[in-house]
Amino acid sequence: MTPSGPSTPGPVDPGLHGLVDQARSDLAGRLGVAAQDITTVSAAVVTWPDSGLGCRERGRVYLQVPTDGSRIVLSHGGRDYAYHTGGRTLVPFLCEHPG
Repeated sequence: MTPSGPSTPGPVDPGLHGLVDQARSDLAGRLGVAAQDITTVSAAVVTWPDSGLGCRERGRVYLQVPTDGSRIVLSHGGRDYAYHTGGRTLVPFLCEHPG
């Protein structure tokens, strides 16, 4: 992933607290830190423009249909990490190349 610099904390959709907890736990495991050391920057319900869920990979084909999901941004050590969900992907995944 090419994380960005730290962001200012923003809103967290109340319905996403469970997904935020899952994402924080995953990132904590990846970084080898405690989950409570990870800051939640934002968590929002979004509609992705296609089934790539805002995390398209080169060479893959995606359905060109709006897809409901969420975008969670976490921060640790001065770096931001984006987690996405959508469609049948109910567990947040680390999006290494957002866009």
